[in-house]
Amino acid sequence: GAIVSTTDPSAVVSIFRSIAAPRRLTRIIEGESLLNDAAAIALFGLFVGFVALNAPDPTLASALVQFPWLIAGGVTTGWALARLAVGAMARFARFDLAQVSVSVALPYLAYLAADRLMGASGVIAVVAAGFTLNLMGPGRLEPEAWGRLRAVWDLLAHWAGGLIFVLAALLIPRLLDDLRLGDFTLIAVVTGAALLARAGILFLLLPLLSALRLSPRVERPYRVAILWGGLRGAVTLALALAVTESLFIPAEIKRLVGILATGFTLFTLIVQGATLRWLIGRLGLDRLSPVDAALSDQVIAVALQTVREDVAKATASYDLSREIVRAEAKAFGERLDQAVRRAEEGADILDRDRITLGLVALAGAERDMILARFRDQSFSPRLAERMLGGADRLIEAARAEGRTGWRRAARQSLGYDRAFRRAVALQERLRLSGPLARRTADRFEILVMQRLIVRDLHGFIDRKIRRIHGRRVAELLHEMLERRGAEIAEALDGLRLQYPGYAEELERRFIRRTALRLEAREYDLLRDDGLIGEELHATLIAGLDAARDKLDRRPRLDLAMRKTELLRRLPMFADLDAGQTRRCARALVTLHAEPGELILSRAATPRSVMFIASGAVELDTAGQKHRLGPGEMFGQLGLLGRRRLKSRVRALTHCTLVALDAARFRDLLARSPALRQAVEESAARRGVALGELALPPAA
Repeated sequence: GAIVSTTDPSAVVSIFRSIAAPRRLTRIIEGESLLNDAAAIALFGLFVGFVALNAPDPTLASALVQFPWLIAGGVTTGWALARLAVGAMARFARFDLAQVSVSVALPYLAYLAADRLMGASGVIAVVAAGFTLNLMGPGRLEPEAWGRLRAVWDLLAHWAGGLIFVLAALLIPRLLDDLRLGDFTLIAVVTGAALLARAGILFLLLPLLSALRLSPRVERPYRVAILWGGLRGAVTLALALAVTESLFIPAEIKRLVGILATGFTLFTLIVQGATLRWLIGRLGLDRLSPVDAALSDQVIAVALQTVREDVAKATASYDLSREIVRAEAKAFGERLDQAVRRAEEGADILDRDRITLGLVALAGAERDMILARFRDQSFSPRLAERMLGGADRLIEAARAEGRTGWRRAARQSLGYDRAFRRAVALQERLRLSGPLARRTADRFEILVMQRLIVRDLHGFIDRKIRRIHGRRVAELLHEMLERRGAEIAEALDGLRLQYPGYAEELERRFIRRTALRLEAREYDLLRDDGLIGEELHATLIAGLDAARDKLDRRPRLDLAMRKTELLRRLPMFADLDAGQTRRCARALVTLHAEPGELILSRAATPRSVMFIASGAVELDTAGQKHRLGPGEMFGQLGLLGRRRLKSRVRALTHCTLVALDAARFRDLLARSPALRQAVEESAARRGVALGELALPPAA
């Protein structure tokens, strides 16, 4: 079973690409082969190990005990080595061949480390290393370096695909050396069993997983194509050859395994491979979807209009013959009229589909802008990796759920992740400020970059999307982008309030980096024009590199959080003297909340009063809802009330809160007339009589 379950996507993918099959189908086939082959080879190694150890009767329990370590150990080893490799390649930024050498050596090192040192699956380690490199590489390496690595690996993949068939041609005659008539029946049984098992997974298990939302939905034509596209190849033959070469397996079993595996492989290559192209055509997977077909007519019409304008400018500048220009313009105009007519007569595209296509294009443009700014060294590779991950999530969410998915992914990119919350806990409980300082500085820089990129995306909508999808869709995308920009600005304003001047320092750093990039470009142009020599150019660039290295050292973030300055900004603390302000600031605890997060439930008993440093919350008491913003507080009426007030507080936006415990709040309330007045005003707004509050006597 492990031998015949390995698939070979080389021939299938080449067929799919030759007939313009959907890219999603190609990705599914490649992903299935990658994970399926790795698991099958790991199982094969486990079973062969039992045979080599001469285990009398290996049980399923013994296999289940070892198999998780084969997978987990391989994944861990591959992931760790890939991260080290990416870090090494990032340090070798100026040495192209060194980067390529590290990437080529990585799979060999991962295999040997997992197989020999960890006792895990070397194949799983190679797969995990490949996944990790593919995820981390674009964000840690410069785009040119990543492009070179992809070119090298595309060439290696091409060679490997050719060698697979050479290996198959060499192995098949040897494995079929002792073929008998009765073996054809066994080959038919193996073929039928393999197809039935594959059909059961595709048509029974996969729909069940989709219904449980554990797997994306795969359409029936895709599943039929995947069923028939499960060709076997050199991996199956190589595993069968390993069995025939084993000294611990009886001769008859070796002969049978070799013949069955080879016969099944030949059936898939000859029968399934020869009919796959016809099947794809019958399923309609070689044709554009109705939306893409209708969109293609509009794209052609818009493109031809631009081409006509550019050709007119070019012919005018070259002073060509008017008769020739007029004749060619007439022919081109007829073609343009036909394209416009087809676009007008074609099927209408629903606005919902246009919005989805526009959001996917918008997220793709955002990804390109992130790469462009990373290429210009506007921010560090570590942040580029996180921002590219956010852009990829926007693309996938827009494809899967359209407008709703894009909005959710955009909000998630502004949220506080687990690492940030762990850093806050370390700061508040153990007074370890380093992790929180780094995470907060990262958040500052990401928000600044996102704000700049969102502004640039408005121009992309006007230049590209409006021409294809029309004014109505463009205006809606502008509105969604403006809303996202407002959320980014709100989150950035909250950080500015906590850390005055830091965002401005980051913006100043960005401007200086941009100036250095433009200066380097001018030196390159002067060298290319022959106005300066290589020696002078190298000297000038070295000076810029030294200045850029200084800018790479991010300004230090003072994580005393400047709570003292924060208190001074709140009117209710304006009458505190310097000593009281410092003591109160030391007692404050910082909290962060995301939109929709429940901060205080009705069942909870308030143990502290929370002051809103930034953001907005909604307070619901007895069906009455109040919105509170920066400088306001909540929890004080529940803390001071003679009868318990059941209130629920939920964040409306990204919020930064500071909490003061009950004892210190009561003490401060007795000393501060401004705070007492703020409490009394809040009680009046919510219809709570002062007699219902247990206010401490004024000091």
